[in-house]
Amino acid sequence: MTDTQTRVPERLPTAMPLQAAQLPSFAPLLAVVVSGGIGALLALLLGWGPIAAVVVGWIVLVLALPTWSAAVEGRRKSVDRLASVVIWSTFGVALIPLVSLIWQVVSKGIGILSVEFFTYDMRGVLGAGGGIYHALMGTLIITLLATLIAVPIGVLAGVYLVEYGKGNRLARVITFLVDVMTGIPSIVAGLFAFALFTLIFGPATRMGFMGSVALSVLMIPIVVRATEEMLKLVPDELREASYALGVSKWRTIVKVVLPTAFGGIATGVTLAIARVAGETAPLLITVGSTTILNLNPFDGRMATLPVFIYSSVTTGGKYNAEQLDRAWGAALVLVAIVMLLNLLARFIGSIFSPKTGR
Repeated sequence: MTDTQTRVPERLPTAMPLQAAQLPSFAPLLAVVVSGGIGALLALLLGWGPIAAVVVGWIVLVLALPTWSAAVEGRRKSVDRLASVVIWSTFGVALIPLVSLIWQVVSKGIGILSVEFFTYDMRGVLGAGGGIYHALMGTLIITLLATLIAVPIGVLAGVYLVEYGKGNRLARVITFLVDVMTGIPSIVAGLFAFALFTLIFGPATRMGFMGSVALSVLMIPIVVRATEEMLKLVPDELREASYALGVSKWRTIVKVVLPTAFGGIATGVTLAIARVAGETAPLLITVGSTTILNLNPFDGRMATLPVFIYSSVTTGGKYNAEQLDRAWGAALVLVAIVMLLNLLARFIGSIFSPKTGR
């Protein structure tokens, strides 16, 4: 007879969870809604304004969400959620002036936009009517000439600093001067162009080309810096591979280095154009203002959008309301031009930038 022993099954160890407890995915949104409701309720009961309600709601959110996360997820996740709240809050604060500016310009400027506004100048206009055609064309011509002056100088200077001037005393001097030029006030550039042309043509000289020279002084350091930084990002292996094939240095720069950095250089040029497109002080000094169309940048005064906006706002009188409407419309057009230039630069950069796919 065989004795059979019944084995008592051993208790298996409890499986450790692979993932700690977490708040539901909608927890941040729920915390925002509840915090906003608390802030709005307190503002309603105590008679506070909307800004106070937002501040109170934000304080409740900063305290409530990390505390809830600490109770469920632990300290590390709680600190992460607190940092996320602070980062998103600062992002929202940074958007407030931008959104407010866009809203003000669009809401107050879109009403005056019409075919007449874009095709008429201000010759003989006292009240309603007229347009910005003369100022729009002046801005385009002066900015185009400034770009034609600044871009070749800035790109070639950047190429020299990176490709030829490493450790050179002249390169250090140029870098120092570029740094100084980056921070000069725009009116100083206007005074420089005014003094230069006054010495050559006399004190009563006003022409669009003077404004282009003044704007190019502001553009050159931006283009130099952008070109320099983009060329530094080009891997040295590309240059060495070109040299190994027997290609000369200048041809390597033209065929390899510059095409590789073209997208970043185009972005820098666009930033330089955006920097000078809204300048008023140098154009007031060098170009002046006029109410008629002038397409010759080498003869007489030319109207520009920044100066048109300035003169429309600062000139009071009987027709002040109409002038303010035209100023808002011109501001909207100027913002749209800068935006279109940025989109164009991104498009060009996406076409000519080197492709990383196989």
